[in-house]
Amino acid sequence: MEKVSPLFGKKAIVTGGTRGIGKEIAKMLLGCGAAVAICARSEEGVQKAVQELAAETGGRIIGGKCDVTDAGDIRKFYSYTDDNLGSLDILVNNAGIGIFRPVADLRPEEWYQTIETNLSSVFHFCHLAMERFRKGNGGFVVNISSLAGKNAFPGGGAYNASKFGLNGFTEALMLDHRADNVRVCSVMPGSVATEFFGSQNKADWKIQPEDVAEVVRMVLEMPERTMVSRVELRPSKPAK
Repeated sequence: MEKVSPLFGKKAIVTGGTRGIGKEIAKMLLGCGAAVAICARSEEGVQKAVQELAAETGGRIIGGKCDVTDAGDIRKFYSYTDDNLGSLDILVNNAGIGIFRPVADLRPEEWYQTIETNLSSVFHFCHLAMERFRKGNGGFVVNISSLAGKNAFPGGGAYNASKFGLNGFTEALMLDHRADNVRVCSVMPGSVATEFFGSQNKADWKIQPEDVAEVVRMVLEMPERTMVSRVELRPSKPAK
């Protein structure tokens, strides 16, 4: 008899769920029997991903356009998921951007865009998730961070700051709400073969998006008595 995943019947939100890591996480959750709501900036991209994921998995998936830098948009998206999913058990904060320039060349608007997308949006999504988790039986938050959140690199002023901040926020969130039956994990990949850095980024030696999704599955399926609070992922054999 095939074992039923503990994720079966759960309700999940995945931000930035139309491509790359986010899409693979949504696909994994659907494959485990969870219902999933995805969001991204492009309505066309969201609907395309919803159709593809529904066809691939046969799972229950919905999606909506959401600018994660806009708190009002985030509240609207939550209202949409409340109406269509009815509850929330899992939040995966995956949406992110990278703008890479030396600090002297980094425009202030690029700094704010990076911080708002990679860090402030996570606060807003988590803040609204906690309201729902407290009313229910708790929940799980997985924040997709990066090894750039502990290892700075040239040109990474905004990106490094956003991910260092995300790691600190994730740990504080865990400490604040573990007594509310909320488990929290930061997943920190190194080089992943997505289009994040352009098409040339899809090298065979890099971590694959589905590898990150598999780690998220393992984290979410841990017994409730145990919380994996941080995971670091690296390519086994990086290019020299």
